[in-house]
Amino acid sequence: MLAVNLRAARAARGLSLSELSRRSGIGKATLSQLESGGGNPTIETVFSLSRVLEVAISDLLDQRAGGALTVVRGADVEVLSGEGVDLRPLRRIDTGEGVFEVYDQVVRGDAPQRSQGHAGIEHTVVQSGSLRVEVAGRTVEVGPGDYVAFDAREPHCYTASDGPVHSVLLLQYRADERLDGRPHPVLKG
Repeated sequence: MLAVNLRAARAARGLSLSELSRRSGIGKATLSQLESGGGNPTIETVFSLSRVLEVAISDLLDQRAGGALTVVRGADVEVLSGEGVDLRPLRRIDTGEGVFEVYDQVVRGDAPQRSQGHAGIEHTVVQSGSLRVEVAGRTVEVGPGDYVAFDAREPHCYTASDGPVHSVLLLQYRADERLDGRPHPVLKG
């Protein structure tokens, strides 16, 4: 799905591979490989593309599905790994007024997971472990049952304090949201 969605998002923004490479800091050869269905992108790569293309992460990863009953088996979902986090995209929920993305998130504890910022609001509910969250110079420690939310446009960092942290991550976007706050055409699924 990433290959098809990446090509569509790039075309919708009118960007060449070279320009997308320049703006994202991702090599042109890597982008070409991703658009042809090859490669295994990291969280950092997908978030960078989401930020530069100003689309929801699920606009890049999701295949739109519907139905009265939705079951997502953990074994069937490819893990998106980063410096210190493993994410499993579980569901995109489009309400017409906004988009919500639901992820199973494991902050591994071997390295912090830093983000330069991206569109949306991040909501995290910790299931187990102790999670340190840094946002715009503020740091908070949250544990099992705790909830934290923040404007994801701000640079932020997740760090597992004492071993792996299991949590649910919900990314919330307005239907017209872009990183710079200007409206953009929502990609058709």
